[in-house]
Amino acid sequence: MPIVTINMVAGRDRAMVQDCLREVAKTVSRTLDAPLSSVRVLVNEVDPELWSVGTTLKSEERPTGPTP
Repeated sequence: MPIVTINMVAGRDRAMVQDCLREVAKTVSRTLDAPLSSVRVLVNEVDPELWSVGTTLKSEERPTGPTP
């Protein structure tokens, strides 16, 4: 049973994240020749105030595109 975990900063559109979950599950199923029903994909969304790149918190960064 393949298990995929995606860690990301919170704030993306919920429908976009759900589409990602479905696409990842289909890709893992196809590339590993695993039954789709056996693939588990989960997303951990982290508050931007609790995620840093070096010493800069994600909440301190200026937006550069459509996603946080």
